[in-house]
Amino acid sequence: MVGGRRAVEPGERGATRIADRVVAKIASQAAREALDGARADDLEPPHATVAVHEGAARVRVSLELAYPVDIGARCRAVRGRIVERVHGLAGMDVPEVVISVERLHSPHMDRTGGERVR
Repeated sequence: MVGGRRAVEPGERGATRIADRVVAKIASQAAREALDGARADDLEPPHATVAVHEGAARVRVSLELAYPVDIGARCRAVRGRIVERVHGLAGMDVPEVVISVERLHSPHMDRTGGERVR
């Protein structure tokens, strides 16, 4: 008893809820970390959306990649880093990571012009 009241056991005190937008920020940063060194400076940063249900986070991330690149290897690296960081920082399982490669950016392409280089 504490102060005339019975002490509440740790498991009965309540729960911690982490907002979806916080998990999305963790996932975006993890994708950025996975691409670090392989990114051109003028690429858009990765953007993630998350749906959390019963302690599991389903992640969707869109990103740009510098061209030429091994798309499969980059996506595996991003997926692995997201799973690792979300589990480590938020304590959530990540059963699904959907990656959308929105654009391949070639150093020979000017963003504003959009013309092909021959």
